[in-house]
Amino acid sequence: MKKVWKKPSLLLASLGLTASMLAACSGESSEEVGNADEFQGTITIWDGPRWPDKDDNKYHWLESKIAEYEAAHEGIKVELVQVPWAEMPDKLGVSIAGQAWPDIAPVDISGSSVSIDHIEQGVVEPLDAYLTKDEKADFYENALNAYTYDGKLYGIPNSITLHTMLLNLDLFEERGVTPPENGKWTYAEFLKAAKELTFDRDGDGKIDVYGFSTYVLPGYYEAWPFFYKNGGSPLNADLTEFTFDDPKVVQAIQDLADLKLKEDAAPVTLGGADVGGTFQAWANEEQRTVAMEPWATWAISSAQGKYPTNFMVAEYPTGDSGESVTIGGVGGWIMFNQKGDANKKAAVADFMKFISSTEEQFTMAQNYGIFPARISASEMDPFKDNPEMTRAMEMSSQVVMLPRHPEWKKIDEAIQTQLQLVFNGEKTAEQAMADAKKTVDELLK
Repeated sequence: MKKVWKKPSLLLASLGLTASMLAACSGESSEEVGNADEFQGTITIWDGPRWPDKDDNKYHWLESKIAEYEAAHEGIKVELVQVPWAEMPDKLGVSIAGQAWPDIAPVDISGSSVSIDHIEQGVVEPLDAYLTKDEKADFYENALNAYTYDGKLYGIPNSITLHTMLLNLDLFEERGVTPPENGKWTYAEFLKAAKELTFDRDGDGKIDVYGFSTYVLPGYYEAWPFFYKNGGSPLNADLTEFTFDDPKVVQAIQDLADLKLKEDAAPVTLGGADVGGTFQAWANEEQRTVAMEPWATWAISSAQGKYPTNFMVAEYPTGDSGESVTIGGVGGWIMFNQKGDANKKAAVADFMKFISSTEEQFTMAQNYGIFPARISASEMDPFKDNPEMTRAMEMSSQVVMLPRHPEWKKIDEAIQTQLQLVFNGEKTAEQAMADAKKTVDELLK
């Protein structure tokens, strides 16, 4: 793990940031630090569902950490607001517009609901004063860089994730289809498998199982590595031009949509917005109507836990570029503006560090299907008995990041909206990306 993730080029290759933006944090600050011990009051944290306990409570981890922290800090109450992940960006956007934000939220600064613009507006607090140089040295360099802007740190990273292909081996065996050797394959081989894995199981003349499915939704990128298979990216290197209208990208988009539109190897829901239903179609034992789906690494844990599945981790298929690509990201906690309350800011930072410790990142890695952002947590070897996660970790060298543009949320919405029309058969990929370009060009001005 250490040798894989410490390379800064892994996550930064496609960010297009200047060197000054990624300057190393010094650990020094002229700001008033405050005293956490003098704060009395409430800290509000938003979080999405994570792994379930025996009662299917997906917030149990943070609830237990809150109880532990409150017991050790008399006079401090931590309020947890449960927010489904799909609703997090919009809810944060509304809270920021109304200046009624939480103290802590689990987002990055890549340009989604919280962007570089918000940093420049003072919505997000810098945290350099609360982490020593030694503490920072325990984080992978690229994880810190993902939360760094103009030489300052604006978050505490707690996880690194990427997307993989998950294959149901029982369905492969049922149809006599050979899985890709070592999880590596070309798009032609993937397409052949998808067709062979689409079949009428009960002989009633209707398809019961499809080879492949995924969804298309703003802020979600399971499908996007397919669009990179011939080379190309949404924006050029300096983030000034829309490039998803490149013919090689257009062809890659059309290829995936045609799995449903021409090849009949995907259900009508391919390209829809139903995240939960898509996962259930692959993982739920009572359904299992899809053989192959792409997911972030949290799904590996689900397939090993609540939804036990005989599966393997595979790479995204290669296209004309000859190289497999996947989308990766860094997750963590940010602190919103504390309106000059130095003691509260210190207390909020202390709680953020409390839930981002080596032990907690190790626990999260084992249970939530992510890679730790701390070197010390990785060195505890959370995946020593988990070959599927180990295989996913090996794919980290294939990671590209989404463009870190201040208007990325709007750019993403413009692209994803047009992608949905392609998968619905309402537009060709060429028409859709031409229309997306008109909107994105205005945002890039």
